[in-house]
Amino acid sequence: MSLKDQLMQDMKEAMKGKQADRLGTIRQLRSAIKNKEIELGQDLDDNAILGVIGTAVKQRREAAQMYNENDRLELAAKEEAELAILQGYLPAQLSEEDIRSIVVEVITETGATSMKDMGQVMPQVMGRTKGSADGKVVNQLVRELLAG
Repeated sequence: MSLKDQLMQDMKEAMKGKQADRLGTIRQLRSAIKNKEIELGQDLDDNAILGVIGTAVKQRREAAQMYNENDRLELAAKEEAELAILQGYLPAQLSEEDIRSIVVEVITETGATSMKDMGQVMPQVMGRTKGSADGKVVNQLVRELLAG
């Protein structure tokens, strides 16, 4: 079953179960996917949909952090609840050790030796970890390994 079909099925279940928060989050996600399809002028495959979900997750994470920093705990809780729903559609997240081994592998393959080579390493690592690793963690590990 494609992600689009899964989202549609989950939306129907949320309607039947009167799960307003889940329903709202899924509707927002479906809207973001539709907007991306209109922007690109074609239907999105599951990988592209994962990219849209990843963007939504990043937005929710940053918003929750900002709300927490500004003592807006009720808004932060809402963002975190949406974040949890969205993460359910992403593949299982890789551990830091798994990400580190991928980064080491890419650095070896590209022959990267310094921070100047970060532009070669980052896109390849992100491509291999599509949706299953947080970009901030990847960035931090790449910097650490290239600097060391």
